[in-house]
Amino acid sequence: MAAQDEEPPSIEHPLLEPNFLERRLYQLKLAGTAANDHTLVCLPTGLGKTTVSLLVTARRLDEVGGTSLMLAPTKPLVQQHADFYREALQIPNEEIVVFTGDVSPDDRAELWTDATVVMATPQVIENDLVGSRISLADVSHITFDECHRATGDYAYNYIAERYHGDATQPLVTGMSASPGGDEEAILEVCENLGIQEVEVMTEDDADVSKFTHNTDVEWERIDLPDEVLEIRDTLNDVIKDRLEKLKELGVASSTQPDQSQKDLNRMRAELQGLINNDQSKGFKGMSIHAEVMKLRQAVTLVETQSVEAVCRYFDRQRNQARSSGASKASQRMVSDPRVREAMRKAESFDQLHPKYRKTRMLLAETLGLEGGERVIIFTESRDTAEALTEFLSESFDAKRFVGQGDREGSDGMTQKQQQAVLDDFRAGEFEVLVSTSVAEEGLDVPEVDLVLFYEPVPTAIRSIQRKGRTGRQSEGRVVVLMAEDTRDEAYFWISQRREKEMESELRDLKGVADDLEKELDDSQQALTDFDGESEVKVAGNGGNPDAVGDCSSGTEGVGTQPGLTDFAGETAGENDDDDDGKAVETHEPHAEGDLIEIVADQREMDATIARELSKREQIEIRLETLDVGDYVLSDRVVVERKSVADFVDSLVDGDRSVFEQVGAMARHYSRPIVVVEGDGLYEQRDIHPNAIRGALSSLAVDFGASVLRTEGEDETKELLAVIAGREQETANREVSVHGEKQSKTIGEQQEYVVSSIAEIGPVTARSLLEEFGTVEAVMIASEDELQAADGVGNVTAERMREVIGSDYTG
Repeated sequence: MAAQDEEPPSIEHPLLEPNFLERRLYQLKLAGTAANDHTLVCLPTGLGKTTVSLLVTARRLDEVGGTSLMLAPTKPLVQQHADFYREALQIPNEEIVVFTGDVSPDDRAELWTDATVVMATPQVIENDLVGSRISLADVSHITFDECHRATGDYAYNYIAERYHGDATQPLVTGMSASPGGDEEAILEVCENLGIQEVEVMTEDDADVSKFTHNTDVEWERIDLPDEVLEIRDTLNDVIKDRLEKLKELGVASSTQPDQSQKDLNRMRAELQGLINNDQSKGFKGMSIHAEVMKLRQAVTLVETQSVEAVCRYFDRQRNQARSSGASKASQRMVSDPRVREAMRKAESFDQLHPKYRKTRMLLAETLGLEGGERVIIFTESRDTAEALTEFLSESFDAKRFVGQGDREGSDGMTQKQQQAVLDDFRAGEFEVLVSTSVAEEGLDVPEVDLVLFYEPVPTAIRSIQRKGRTGRQSEGRVVVLMAEDTRDEAYFWISQRREKEMESELRDLKGVADDLEKELDDSQQALTDFDGESEVKVAGNGGNPDAVGDCSSGTEGVGTQPGLTDFAGETAGENDDDDDGKAVETHEPHAEGDLIEIVADQREMDATIARELSKREQIEIRLETLDVGDYVLSDRVVVERKSVADFVDSLVDGDRSVFEQVGAMARHYSRPIVVVEGDGLYEQRDIHPNAIRGALSSLAVDFGASVLRTEGEDETKELLAVIAGREQETANREVSVHGEKQSKTIGEQQEYVVSSIAEIGPVTARSLLEEFGTVEAVMIASEDELQAADGVGNVTAERMREVIGSDYTG
């Protein structure tokens, strides 16, 4: 019994700080597998997934050298991982670097060269890879934290594809407490990241259960007052009226306001089909559909959040309706008499919302009667987070925790502010944290006595993330507030079903790991298969990663689990084959001189074009902030890419018209190109087709621009590659982000200089030069003299003299 009072044994390794990490068998098992194959690690929140990744990183750096890269979806999470690694690893702090958007691209490129461990957000690494600022060739271990995000076009997928293709000795670890709602979703994550092993541990496992406690969920049912229900019912009447109109158009089958999101998505798809078939009723229906979505959001807020939240929402809608370019849906909604009545009722509601009252009561029980220290409250709405923090601060020490984005009526939090709030919460400086979803994923929020869900969460992944905040070291409590006869109840049943499905899937995964391996794409396999009899072994082999031996002599009680001996404290092999600690690059991906270079504007990264082109060996993408255009293909070719919707918008109400943009392109490049992408150019908005044809004609005739049409991003991508190839390979031209200045004639250069004065443009510049003969004569001409040139009036002349004659202020 005396042994139980001793300090728990720690994990020893040459790169780990002594006595820093408690030795937990389940973490060692997971790390052992993950050190030998591309592995998905599924472990409940708060039980040390990051420690598993750390153990694998330490082993890889010790055996293989190179660089370790850890990716996490948010800046606070990246910083948290960096702090933990700096504490745990015996590596100089300056070699553990953080890459986020706050670090300039040039600084990142320089830091990458000397870094041993890089912690980064995926978007930053994606940009640096697309822009050829970094190489993954020497990365010996990459960790995808919260890897369930690896679906669709998320940056994790692109990075994983590049990593498996570029790295000399790749190893992938994916980490999540909730990898997906079903086996198909989990397989998608594995295939996108190139993962072949799935290791799952639940709280039912003996090795894990001793580190967890019960977190039974309590559901508190809330009755809404009649005044709140009247606001909801009034808004629902308007929704019924709008759905009736959609039914008349043949896209809605019911006028019930509580229709599923699936049905609403179907309606939108049918309306889009009508628009694509040039049917005007499609535009009318789409506007009505947009209004329905806005009204449903108001109903959701009044039902599940608070009257205060819906008042803030209405304020924003009113302001939007008054703004220039406001949608008809916004204007129609706020002008409807019934909506106005609902607004008045909401603004005159002066009672304490029952969810507020229940929240205050639960906090009083936890922090007062039960002597608790900390509570975290989650809500879907930033409006609620802010209003609730203000309300609770009257009785408790409460602070909000929200995302970084600013919006009307709501300031976001900077990364520094977020970090300060979390540090204060951990230190016990305040007792109540009111958070939106930003604190759900992986953030090291301290153990709390109560996790309060202000509303049910319909997604199993997010619910599991939230509940992981309590019950790690002692009995925890999770309470969910649910308003009766509202969407809260619908979300409750969805949440219950999905969580049961996920728990079942995780248990099933434990027994079907072998079957999963067979389903995963063999083509993504980058490591040698290990069959359990010939595992990679460091102990007793001088640290040689290629040495083969029987692992059965590992730590007692561990058995044949691969890799455990590396952390058991019994051996620490020398790295005889490690050279300078960096993996040696054995291949050059592109031969010098054979590359086609394309410069892409950094703001174009929302599209997949630059990312997809960067995967081609013969193309190198460079990312810059371009003054003109979206893509530079040579010293004379610049391309402006616009979707059909953007193109039409830029004709009528854009911040900068397409004519200004192309005019600027033409002043720098002799071959400006406008790519108009997508279908339905003449069906956009309520603009006569001849107006659009006139614009296209003007671009071609007045500005000398080529206007090319493509069906979508894929065709645009191929078009850019072909043009760049013709320019650089066939015409032997170089890329210049400053255009073809060196090839301009004297006359063109004179026109360029004069046209830049007060931005008068090339036509007026030619007129002035024809009148005065030289640039010098134009510069010294008086205001009256300037007006002698065709096209120069009093205002233009005055503006020119102001630019030419004013003192330079810097």
